[in-house]
Amino acid sequence: MDIKKIAMVGAGSMGGMMSLLFAELGTEVVLYDPSEENIKALMKKAKDTGLEHQLSSEKDYESLCKALPSPKVFFFSLPHGSVGDKTVESLKPFLKSGDFIFDASNEHYASTERRQKICEPLGVNFIGSGVSGGYQSARHGPSMSPGGNKEAVEKMLPFLRKAAAKDAQGRPCVAWMGEGGAGHYVKMVHNGIEQGMMSALCETWGIMTQCLGMKYEEIAEIFEEWDTKETILAHVDLKIKNFLVSIGSDICRTKDPKNNSYVLDEVKDKVVQDVDETEGTGTWTIEEGSRLHVSIPTITAAHMFRLSSADADQRIHVHKSLEGHIKVGKIEVTDKKAFIEDLRKATYAAFLMSFVQGLDLLEHINQEKKWNLDFSSIISIWRGGCIIQSDHISDLLSKVYEHHKHIRGNLLTVHEVGHELLKCYPALKNVVLKAIEADAHIPSLSASWSYFRYSGDVNLPTQFMEAELDYFGNHMFDLKGAGAGKPVTGRYASLSLSNCTDSTV
Repeated sequence: MDIKKIAMVGAGSMGGMMSLLFAELGTEVVLYDPSEENIKALMKKAKDTGLEHQLSSEKDYESLCKALPSPKVFFFSLPHGSVGDKTVESLKPFLKSGDFIFDASNEHYASTERRQKICEPLGVNFIGSGVSGGYQSARHGPSMSPGGNKEAVEKMLPFLRKAAAKDAQGRPCVAWMGEGGAGHYVKMVHNGIEQGMMSALCETWGIMTQCLGMKYEEIAEIFEEWDTKETILAHVDLKIKNFLVSIGSDICRTKDPKNNSYVLDEVKDKVVQDVDETEGTGTWTIEEGSRLHVSIPTITAAHMFRLSSADADQRIHVHKSLEGHIKVGKIEVTDKKAFIEDLRKATYAAFLMSFVQGLDLLEHINQEKKWNLDFSSIISIWRGGCIIQSDHISDLLSKVYEHHKHIRGNLLTVHEVGHELLKCYPALKNVVLKAIEADAHIPSLSASWSYFRYSGDVNLPTQFMEAELDYFGNHMFDLKGAGAGKPVTGRYASLSLSNCTDSTV
């Protein structure tokens, strides 16, 4: 399908930047946004870049649809929730069989599947797609994860490949993910992994600044080295090569031109995007982890850290209640270079475990929805244009999925992944121990350490928990000598336990 003209519904930061990208590629873009300010701001940017002749705008849905050739192609860039439903309903009278709606919003996969069912009887192709990388990638080439009817997605893929980010080998970072809401689910998990990684890196930055007393410029140099250079210590070669580390170096160096002070000194320690619900994907990831009974502690700890950070006023009151007794202290090290290397390995381990947990969640939804997800394709679209771009991890996981095509379950069961983390385990443990002694904030780093420990231990203290559950609730249990068994209700009950209490809890 040769797409020459499209409609962009939503001209905010993401929709606006995608519009400029499409225009630069020679596509005419007709804009619709109830905010005249958004339209004016985008048209100014288009004029500044010589693209104003490729963009136009309409003031209602009827005129928007009349401005498009058949089949009509709509791109959505909208807030998640009811706005998308209202937009589909408003467009319905003007839609015809064969039209396409490409929802590039950060939307819940269930909403996507509901809208697909609304559009299907009309013959309208509704594609739900993640668009990763923020507004900068939206302008220059994002990673995209379209999901929905395979035939419909394949018709749009030639257009999407031109616009998508390219990896180091020049391959477009876009592929069909699967039926239904698979595309938006993959993007949700991407953002969950992102939260785990961002938390681990900010915790590492906090140790460097608060516990080691390092200056921003020194940290910038360290991050730059982690991102660009091979570092070999004790036969371990783990180049992080990561987008977040890369921009972290830039952020540490950024100064306010007005007073030449570091911007980081002025940024409040509040992450509010989850609480104000401008961003829903992190919350949905945690909900899905609970619903599907998947352990994702690195990601969950990161999310809870963000939620606590958002309510700065409450933190002030708690601080006063505790009379400021607990403060982040210093970490004394005899070999600073070696400890920095431990920090690097600990950060890398938390990054990799964020991937492991996110992919485990995808495997569980894949089994439930029968999407037949291609995990190699998922890793390939995360190689460029997205926030979690991590070259070394992508290389590792690509080889894993290539050599273990029928793997089901947690990637820690794969030798290559488990032993990659074993290389980092002493460093991660050392960082966690020293950080705890200094009362540093390490929710995701410590959760990663704990997850790695209990995921591979065959003698957990949870047998005591299981016994207590049977004691007060007759919940049944399995016997040690009966083999591992499945995660289902046990076959045995101890009458001496369950009958010796009056508890009805």
